[in-house]
Amino acid sequence: MSEDLNKVQLIAARYGEKDRPENIIWNAQIEGLLSHRSVRNFSQQALPEHWFETLVAAAQSASTSSNLQQWSMVAVTDPALKAQVKKLSAGDKGLANGYIEGAPAILLWVADLSRNHDMTVSDGLTPGVHDYLDSFVMATVDAALASQNATVAAESIGLGTVYIGATRNKAKELAELIQLPAHSYVVCGLVVGWPAADSDAAIRPRLPQSVVAHHNLYSACDLDAHVRSYEEAFHAFREGLGMKDKTWKQVVQGAATSLAYMDGRQNLRATLEERGFGFK
Repeated sequence: MSEDLNKVQLIAARYGEKDRPENIIWNAQIEGLLSHRSVRNFSQQALPEHWFETLVAAAQSASTSSNLQQWSMVAVTDPALKAQVKKLSAGDKGLANGYIEGAPAILLWVADLSRNHDMTVSDGLTPGVHDYLDSFVMATVDAALASQNATVAAESIGLGTVYIGATRNKAKELAELIQLPAHSYVVCGLVVGWPAADSDAAIRPRLPQSVVAHHNLYSACDLDAHVRSYEEAFHAFREGLGMKDKTWKQVVQGAATSLAYMDGRQNLRATLEERGFGFK
């Protein structure tokens, strides 16, 4: 496939037939980013040698606020332990995220104030800043940035990934399972493995750039019109995968109005406070 053809196809897949950006600087790294898709069907092939060190090096190359490096990662590869992670992330009916067991690893990305907290306390100092909301935000952002770098690295060597936000469903139990110290919690999971030969992973379309990206001042002009246009690409994506017909607006509204969607995450603040995070 020629570079120009691949570029056109990837942009069309990411934005649909309308509202595409016309002028994107193209190189191998940008092509890789636009090729991202979530994989939920994995082969039984073992991960490549040196995968762990490679993904960690990529993660540690992400930006980290003030170089405080307030994140950690726990790679769960033991089948029995992985099954327990799946159970805690499966929802009340126990059916969701079954692919956690099908993949060779799930990486648990941790917002981790514990190291810096302990180093401060051990010298007789009081880490009062850790009692404030911004410390929680900083550590969470650090973990998210690190995980995304690891995702890009994994995809660059042909591996497939899918994020698991449902690791927060039972945040307390998961922290206990993997023996996290106080002042830490799992922000998200990242399943990693080789995509199965019959994987139907596809590039999911996104909103037009004009909806999410602004120049100098935020503008919500013509949101309804842009969303109606986006619904065409959203419908085509779901139809192509044989998914139940649903509009993106319905997805958004369901996520905003149903506590069932949270599936336990409504208890997250209490768990975080119990684990030593402050929200002043």
